[in-house]
Amino acid sequence: MGLVVQKYGGSSVADAEGIKRVAKRIVEAKKNGNQVVVVVSAMGDTTDELIDLAEQVSPMPAGREFDMLLTAGERISMALLAMAIKNLGHEAQSFTGSQAGVITDSVHNKARIIDVTPGRIRDSLDKGNIAIVAGFQGVSADKKDITTLGRGGSDTTAVALAAALDAEVCEIYTDVDGVFTADPRVVKKAKKIDWISFEDMLELAASGSKVLLHRCVEYARRYNIPIHVRSSFSGLQGTWVSSEPIGDKKVEQAIISGVAHDTSEAKITVVGVPDKPGEAAAIFRTIADAAINIDMVVQNVSAASTGLTDISFTLPKTEGRKAIDALERNRLGIGFDSLRYDDQIGKISLVGAGMKTNPGVTASFFEALSDAGVNIELISTSEIRISVVTRKDDVPEAVRAVHTAFGLDSDTDEAVVYGGTGR
Repeated sequence: MGLVVQKYGGSSVADAEGIKRVAKRIVEAKKNGNQVVVVVSAMGDTTDELIDLAEQVSPMPAGREFDMLLTAGERISMALLAMAIKNLGHEAQSFTGSQAGVITDSVHNKARIIDVTPGRIRDSLDKGNIAIVAGFQGVSADKKDITTLGRGGSDTTAVALAAALDAEVCEIYTDVDGVFTADPRVVKKAKKIDWISFEDMLELAASGSKVLLHRCVEYARRYNIPIHVRSSFSGLQGTWVSSEPIGDKKVEQAIISGVAHDTSEAKITVVGVPDKPGEAAAIFRTIADAAINIDMVVQNVSAASTGLTDISFTLPKTEGRKAIDALERNRLGIGFDSLRYDDQIGKISLVGAGMKTNPGVTASFFEALSDAGVNIELISTSEIRISVVTRKDDVPEAVRAVHTAFGLDSDTDEAVVYGGTGR
């Protein structure tokens, strides 16, 4: 008997009919002889609605109480799904993140998993039950407070449980048929990828691909847990994410895996920074002490007449105000002149392990953007990724132009987003 972990996103359990459809799929996996653990997100837009409600009550809700509120969504989903499974004649038992043994640090709203002790899950499985776990949440190791894992937390919960339970596979069910060469909502001719390596998927996820989140893929690579991304709305085979192709079918690593984009970032420029050792360190220590993650960094050439330079970096829009406040508080210590904030930017990234040995990739990428009339503001590269920042309004056209330029357009069916969100 194998052990399978399945995760269902909010669009898959958006209403009663969706919950019943998911319950049937879970029962089918059980009938096939598997032990089944299910991780479930909140129904539809429940989390967003709870956030809006909190902001109406308090403009800056306390982290502990905010987490207590947000975890209610997943608890509703898990209980309803367990009821639906029992109605189909199978035993199911629901667990909150803390009951499932998901132990985190004490950072509210974006906690990190530090351990998983799934004793109660194993006991339930040994009794023949299907275990339903609320995603996106855990309990802090020190204060025993409820915590949430931040964006993509349910995916991370699923992979963490799969690793702790030594599962054969972690199936991520969403509202698209797998991982595509671009966001199907932007590029209708995007192709479904049959297999993609952990490394390429990590870069796509870090660059804005929404079907899987970076922390989830990072966890899976660390513990070598194969991920199968599938749609809960169809019976089609999805995309395998693993270190090597799954099964007998050998899939050749593509030169380019896909094009990702992200419009959820903002850019801060620190103007008039003294061009001397330690200044950049002071800026980014200030940002780090505020617990803010940054993405791209660019420093301009120092002006010879003034000895001053500008340093720009990108970060999540949601952290913009906190970053500005932190830098302003340390203005005298750093010694900059002013700050500029821009939240009308977008990032486009080209990802593929094959670009390491194909020297024409970079030129073709920039030619495609030039032909589309897209101006570039920042550039960042790795061995298997090229990213640029441009105007937010230019992103859809830029993504389509690059996708076409690298021959990624499908000649057949258009990609389908069943639930409308791409998750």
